Amino acid sequence: MKIFLSSVLAVLASFFIISCPAFAHHGGAMYDRTHVINVKGTVTAFDWANPHVMIYVDVKNDKGELQKWSIETRGGPNVLSKAGWTKDTIKVGELITLVGYPNKNGSANMRLQKIIFSNGMELYPGSD
Repeated sequence: MKIFLSSVLAVLASFFIISCPAFAHHGGAMYDRTHVINVKGTVTAFDWANPHVMIYVDVKNDKGELQKWSIETRGGPNVLSKAGWTKDTIKVGELITLVGYPNKNGSANMRLQKIIFSNGMELYPGSD
């Protein structure tokens, strides 16, 4: 009985140790989910990688100055693939409008809610 109980406890402990990092990176507290903003810019990079696919765009601010924005999607390639995305969905040099939650600290990054392409097509990143 002691060996069985020890084995069960060891398996449970292993599960929790392995799964904790997966829960740790999903913090979205840095984004202001009470506000939605639109950012229109030219894609400079599209990183199709885990844990979140990233989109980088150059955006002209109200003063005409160039700002480099980082946009985090709500999932990695697996999640986005289920929503119809591929590694070729967004192309460098493309002009797009990104809609999402801004960073609370005012930096030039956001959490993506949708993309609007220049032809009017809208693309969503799937669910959290």
